[in-house]
Amino acid sequence: MAGHFELIDAPDGGFRVRLLDGAGRLVAVSVTYPSKQAAVAGISVTREIAGTGLIRDMSRGGHGEVIIPKSRPAQATARIHSHTRFPAVVRGAHSL
Repeated sequence: MAGHFELIDAPDGGFRVRLLDGAGRLVAVSVTYPSKQAAVAGISVTREIAGTGLIRDMSRGGHGEVIIPKSRPAQATARIHSHTRFPAVVRGAHSL
């Protein structure tokens, strides 16, 4: 199910990127970029993050826990502490 990125004009000037799934449903809309070149660079960064990024639960009651998808059971469980933006690996867990 391949999706795609779309470059669109931002209402206040500049450009935004829309991410659509394989069925054409909207998944995400980017921040406003000042140029098309900057928007394309943003897509490159998004591709990198999407392929390797952790899922951090920052919702109410989530406490910054990293959610490990069932398809990756060997990954470590981690928790974000209030004094840092980086997860601390829980003792006894495999390293990331």
